Amino acid sequence: MSVHSARSALDDRIARLRQLAHADARLEGVLLYGSWTVGEADAHSDIEAYLYIQDDHLADFDGPGFLAQLAPLKLSYTNMYGILAVVFDDLMRGEFHLTPAGPGIDEVPTWQGMVHLPRPDDAVLLDRTGRLTQAARQLATFQPPEPVTTAQQLTDELTNWTLMLAHVLARGEIARAHALLHTVIAPQQLQLCRLLRNTTAHWLTPSRALEQDLPDTDRHRYTSTTATARDQDVRTAARSSWRWSRDLAAEAADRWTIHLPHELHEQISNRLNNPR
Repeated sequence: MSVHSARSALDDRIARLRQLAHADARLEGVLLYGSWTVGEADAHSDIEAYLYIQDDHLADFDGPGFLAQLAPLKLSYTNMYGILAVVFDDLMRGEFHLTPAGPGIDEVPTWQGMVHLPRPDDAVLLDRTGRLTQAARQLATFQPPEPVTTAQQLTDELTNWTLMLAHVLARGEIARAHALLHTVIAPQQLQLCRLLRNTTAHWLTPSRALEQDLPDTDRHRYTSTTATARDQDVRTAARSSWRWSRDLAAEAADRWTIHLPHELHEQISNRLNNPR
């Protein structure tokens, strides 16, 4: 399937969702989010939306039944985050929040700094009262994270989690250390790197479009923190990871007024270099 046809398939599915939502009186509003709303959709994009259900119909709203009208479902279940996840017969994925309209729409403005809807009126597929459009328009301007408090938080997090990594390695739990390195530490490193490079558009998923967003030097540093789950590979990656964390932290401290616990940093370095 070409990128153009895949985009057309997503556009068609969104148009069908709009049609179905307008026909279902139990829905007060529908709000899209994700790659389509920021103009980044491609052949591999999902369809993601909040379905705002009238409060007194929430219990009797059959989410899978409603979504099966978009296209036949191969999979439908509530995922670990409480979101209705589906796979359509063309292998397009979907994530749908079944949300009570009353409190749910009121919550939308609180997403500022986390969700960006550059075309809010396009993202709103249904709005019976006008509340959802008004709320979505408050997300039209991108708000990057506040740098000083965010940098302090991330440098502290990297210190804490890397010390845990050193303890886990000393215990000989290589698989656990591998998971810590890749699923906990790396995303926070990438966020701090993005903060320093002023490329925070993909803040919530900092590895997204990394190849386009970050310079070669940073990409090479990130690559040096990755490893197969083998003892020596993980230990080497852990030391490289901590060196990059310290370099990023030092750069942040030079730019903003943040505190770095230098003695603790040295102690963590010693632990990683002498784990026994």
